[in-house]
Amino acid sequence: MQSNHSNRITPSHITSLGPNEIFVFGSNLQGMHGGGAARAARLYFGAKMGVGVGPQGSSYAIPTMQGGPETIQPYVDEFVEYASQHPEQVFLVTPIGCGIAGFEPADIAPLFANVVGVDNIYLPKSFWDVLA
Repeated sequence: MQSNHSNRITPSHITSLGPNEIFVFGSNLQGMHGGGAARAARLYFGAKMGVGVGPQGSSYAIPTMQGGPETIQPYVDEFVEYASQHPEQVFLVTPIGCGIAGFEPADIAPLFANVVGVDNIYLPKSFWDVLA
């Protein structure tokens, strides 16, 4: 575990993005961004209706509504690979899956265990607390 991740905590309420910041949100596979962080992504950060996975505008969708955490892991892995290939961007991961999808941070945070060494990925404090 990185000894100091305090500089990599996603703000609890994101209303705007700085240059090269990307809003990472939980979505559904159909890309129906109607509520929660997905709605904010659509209204403010360029998420496209009908696109449930990957980069779009200043956002990145990770599907969380299709089953248990094991069904989310491949999408998290794909995201981490994408973020690793885009070091010029800062990815602000919201507490994906912990709203409408109904999971707890203890369910989702372990899916991000491999981001410890990826300096451009920020996680919610609740996720870091689980990973510590």
